[in-house]
Amino acid sequence: MVLKIVQAGEPVLRQKARDLTPEEMGSPEIQRLIVLMRDTMRDAPGVGLAAPQVGVGLRLVVIEDRSEYQAGVAPADLADRERTPVPFHVLINPKLTVEDPAPAEFYEGCLSVSGFAALVARARGVRVDALDEQGRPVTIHARGWYARILQHELDHLDGTLYVDRMETRSFVTGENHRRHWAGRGTAEVRAALGLPKKAD
Repeated sequence: MVLKIVQAGEPVLRQKARDLTPEEMGSPEIQRLIVLMRDTMRDAPGVGLAAPQVGVGLRLVVIEDRSEYQAGVAPADLADRERTPVPFHVLINPKLTVEDPAPAEFYEGCLSVSGFAALVARARGVRVDALDEQGRPVTIHARGWYARILQHELDHLDGTLYVDRMETRSFVTGENHRRHWAGRGTAEVRAALGLPKKAD
């Protein structure tokens, strides 16, 4: 069974989600929600899913960047994005701290803004302090694409979508992204779109 992923325009995507209580974390309802979110993320497929995306205003995300999702990506693109597989995990009541603010800009999409993508600059390195599905404290230090996924998903918990952070001129349909921009470097894309060069 999979859940419906709500789309931009649903109020829950623009509201600040609330923390889970210790009692809620171990409840059968939340444990079932975690399983359903995992299955929904894999079915989409996506590399992360936040509870507001399935209509639930709780500070809960699931993340997984499977090796098969990276199989069709050129090794140079994977290296450029600092992208490696990330095993499935759950983050409850996460708090994000930027560790390396150097901006990394790549095309990004969202399961709740279906069919589109845009260039988004994100911090290259972050730390996330959270609780796992058993309520145990976890600390994650992430760089590159994993840091991007974390920033994207935690934005959802504060009612922020990637379109709020995007380079508006780069906004494209998924089909046109595949046809024209996939596999091209960010500097090349910016030049083609008439955007100024980003400072390194």
